Amino acid sequence: MGGGTFLIGGGWEAAPEVYGPLLRASGGGRIGCVLLDEGDGEEQFARYAAALRAAGAGEGTAVPLPVPLGGRFEPGPLVDGLAGLLVCGGLTPGYQDAFAECAGRLAGLLAERGIPYAGFSAGAVLAARRAVVGGWLADGVPVCPPDTAEDLEEVEVRPGLGLVPFAVDVHAAQWGTLGRLVAAVSRGSVPYGVAIDENTVLAVTGEAGRVGGRGRVHVVHPVETGAARTGTAPGAVVRSYPPGASVPLGQPPLP
Repeated sequence: MGGGTFLIGGGWEAAPEVYGPLLRASGGGRIGCVLLDEGDGEEQFARYAAALRAAGAGEGTAVPLPVPLGGRFEPGPLVDGLAGLLVCGGLTPGYQDAFAECAGRLAGLLAERGIPYAGFSAGAVLAARRAVVGGWLADGVPVCPPDTAEDLEEVEVRPGLGLVPFAVDVHAAQWGTLGRLVAAVSRGSVPYGVAIDENTVLAVTGEAGRVGGRGRVHVVHPVETGAARTGTAPGAVVRSYPPGASVPLGQPPLP
């Protein structure tokens, strides 16, 4: 068993490719599935348990760790005996609120015990040091579809778990959320970011990552583009990586 961070952009069509890296890192041990229970927790847990089984997990590998909407996740006793942690999808601001009081302790426990972390959709967003939790407007200007806004108006950044130094957005190609991440990077709300398509995983190791699954990973870095001369806000550059690609994740100096 070893650590690692696995960021999943959502989707249900590529379980072996998407969850395989987590299963290998957890050595076949029990995986805790943290779910924000919005009233359908049992049904949602069943979906993740089935996805893990489809990827090769044994019966009983998935362990439900429900958190009621408005509740708090307490990691101490819950991570005992686990070989992996999967933070699932749902209302992203609700997940951020649930983890807000334990972010530092959780990151420390995972590192100390060598427990790999996987985040699906909201769980992937939460892995960031500064998490883009939703919104669809940047200073009143639309930057992504309103139905992807997570019940927020302006793009909002909140403290995350700090497992990766870059911000994360998800469902990139399917929901059109890449524009939201570009806006957050361009205005300096986050240092740089990664947007992940559905049915796609980014396995992170230090300052590098590898794309798995069926979609692409889009890395967003800031650029000045003459901002100092014109008084305009900095811009951003996007580089996209296909399945199987190695992704440089360190932040390069601004040109």
